[in-house]
Amino acid sequence: MDTLELDPRLRHAAGFLGQTPLMLIDGEFVPAVSGKTFAVYNPATGAVIANVPEADKKDVDIAVAAARRAFDERRWAKVSPSERGRMLWKLADLIERDLEELAELESLDNGKPYAVARVADLPLAVDMFRYMGGWATKITGTTIPLSLPGEYLSYTVKEPVGVVGQIIPWNSRS
Repeated sequence: MDTLELDPRLRHAAGFLGQTPLMLIDGEFVPAVSGKTFAVYNPATGAVIANVPEADKKDVDIAVAAARRAFDERRWAKVSPSERGRMLWKLADLIERDLEELAELESLDNGKPYAVARVADLPLAVDMFRYMGGWATKITGTTIPLSLPGEYLSYTVKEPVGVVGQIIPWNSRS
């Protein structure tokens, strides 16, 4: 894998960038089915920082089928709301633990100043996961009276209805 020679001041990102990049599909780290990769460039220098799997239709189909299987088997639905919240908090804890490495990677990947990633982007991500983790036990349905009090009631239940795939563009002005 052709990668750039890292600035010696970047102490943390080298470990991650030295690994073979893979995709996480169905709980497994896998290469693209085609075996193809594409280069990721540091926009500040133009140097290649990594070659990552080039997912195509087959990879997407495998990922969607895995997500559909997990949905149909109700894997996430079997996890209690409080445990879901703890999982999101754990993710926030892990981001916080690896904040230096992630800030360096963010800076290399999009050219953002390291200091901005370190004091803004990553702490905000940590806060967002903790905030959303708190909602896991607070999203409920609604009871709606349809007639005289106590005579007839209707209720709503909020529950997932299927698998969603998204492509989210991300731009930054730092």
